Amino acid sequence: MNLKNLFKGKNEEQQAQQQQPIGEKEIGKALEILMKYKEGKANLDKRIIENEQWYKMRHWEQIRDASKNPEPEPASAWLFNSIANKHADAMDNFPEPSILPREEGDQPDAEMLTSIVPCVLERNEFEQTYDDAWWYKLKTGTGAYGVFWNTSLENGLGDIDIKMVDILNMFWQPGIKDIQNSPHLFNVELVENEILEQEYPEMIDKLGSGDTIEVGQYVYDDEVDNSTKSAVVDWYYKKSIQTDTGSRQLLHFCKFCNGVVLSSTENDPELSERGLYDHGEYPFELDVLFTEEGTPCGFGYIDIMKDCQMYIDKLNQIIIKHAFRSGNPKWFVADSVDINMSDVTDDKIQFIKCTGQIDDTRLKQWDIKPLDHQIIQHLQSKIEELKETSQNRDFSQGSTASGVTAASAIAALQEAGNKGSRDMIKSSYRTFTRIVYLCIELIRQFYTEPRSFRIIGESGATKYIQYQNQSIQEQELGQAFGEELGFRKPIFDIKVKSHKSSPFSRVAQNELAKELYSAGFFNPQIADQALVAMDMMDFEGKNATVKKISENASLYSLLQQMIPMAQIIDAQNGSNMTDAIAQQLGMPMPQQQTDTSTVTDTNALGKAVQTSQSNTATKAKERAANTAMPK
Repeated sequence: MNLKNLFKGKNEEQQAQQQQPIGEKEIGKALEILMKYKEGKANLDKRIIENEQWYKMRHWEQIRDASKNPEPEPASAWLFNSIANKHADAMDNFPEPSILPREEGDQPDAEMLTSIVPCVLERNEFEQTYDDAWWYKLKTGTGAYGVFWNTSLENGLGDIDIKMVDILNMFWQPGIKDIQNSPHLFNVELVENEILEQEYPEMIDKLGSGDTIEVGQYVYDDEVDNSTKSAVVDWYYKKSIQTDTGSRQLLHFCKFCNGVVLSSTENDPELSERGLYDHGEYPFELDVLFTEEGTPCGFGYIDIMKDCQMYIDKLNQIIIKHAFRSGNPKWFVADSVDINMSDVTDDKIQFIKCTGQIDDTRLKQWDIKPLDHQIIQHLQSKIEELKETSQNRDFSQGSTASGVTAASAIAALQEAGNKGSRDMIKSSYRTFTRIVYLCIELIRQFYTEPRSFRIIGESGATKYIQYQNQSIQEQELGQAFGEELGFRKPIFDIKVKSHKSSPFSRVAQNELAKELYSAGFFNPQIADQALVAMDMMDFEGKNATVKKISENASLYSLLQQMIPMAQIIDAQNGSNMTDAIAQQLGMPMPQQQTDTSTVTDTNALGKAVQTSQSNTATKAKERAANTAMPK
């Protein structure tokens, strides 16, 4: 009875799997597509693995002669030094997003997202991810990021998960330029069987058998055993569906291992008509160094420099072999000379016994000619060639030839020679912009519950805020003339700036501020002239500086208008408001003007009356008095 129930339960489970949209048949087709993609990507995988060996200065395994005699294998670090210098330039300009609204009503959400997205990146330790991706980009030519929604984060509430992805584990349709144009996208990861059985009990007794998927493996120093691991495939694919407003593209996802479906959005009733993510894009972004046609990946600095590095090391090998021969000379010995040659080669023996006469004809040293100076010159030429092709000249690292010693001159040469680095950094900023867009879309879709964030305000004070996605969801526009106006979706623009500037950039910015101060740009009395000059300038933080100068000019004008009012108030109340305003304006104290044109007179009742000497009555009195006065 129990066996019948068991078989009955298995049959029902198989039937249920067959009725689902994604089953064994669909997994079989997906594996066929994956194998085709894998074959088309074989050369790229091989190049990535070889470049890793060049980066670790293990390239003699690639250029070694199949010879029985051991040869010196010098591995100079010119190539590594160039890559390390480029990586340092990138990390000196770590990106920071600023999110701007396209409509005025979305300004509050844009300000909130500008504060929230850096918190999300910090929680993901994105600086370390950015660091690793840049090493990968410089070595292989392409850095890859994955922006996912991880339901296990925040105690099951879920949050954004940003990771670096190994290109060896990704597979797309050969011949395309953008991975978003690939109908299918696969990401394969080797996972321990024990972990798989714990997370997916249905995989018990199903691992270690069936077809296995081999992915490219690096040459490790350690002995890596993958016999206890199984390949878990994340299969992303796009489908178009028809809606009332037209066709819509859905992104679906399926995770499977050894032909067994572990999860599928099409098999989930809640996601079958919605897809995995509302944005409908593959959650991967590639950061390409030097682009190639017909592939979403590029080539890196190792591909450019490894040929030159190989000849540098081969020339070094020739020089070292010559040094060994010169330091360990060989001898021609006639058969008639009875000498123990081990005594000759032993440095501890001072006196050597021999039989017979010793002369140049019977015992002669093999003279080693000096090394041709052209070999040394060619070695230096190859080193200079590598520096030029990698744009890693001496002044890029703070040192110069030809007697340039002034700090300002070195800084100017550094900035002039950093064009290549700035170009690379800008391309990474474009990738970072797309990463932030994906983060905003995930916030729009999944932040249905309030989330708490700690941010630093403009004054440096710590603030605690809460945010959810209600205000950035699609909003109904209502009706007009009996017609539905549809929906409005808040859209944001992203501007990326450098969060961490290089020491030279900070010094240059500080020097510019001091020059502006010395030139009187911050004096509100000449704000008009300062703003005209600022219009012709371009530097980081210009808009904020122009805004501050304009505000100071407006305040100065307002205070000037208040001086006459303050004088009237001081005259009536005996206060000192005029002096206080003048001090704020940096103006000399206005002098109180005494009215010498007034006299004090008395009326018929003896009351003092102050009259002006310039009025008509006073002038008439003066004329009458002068007329009556005897002459």
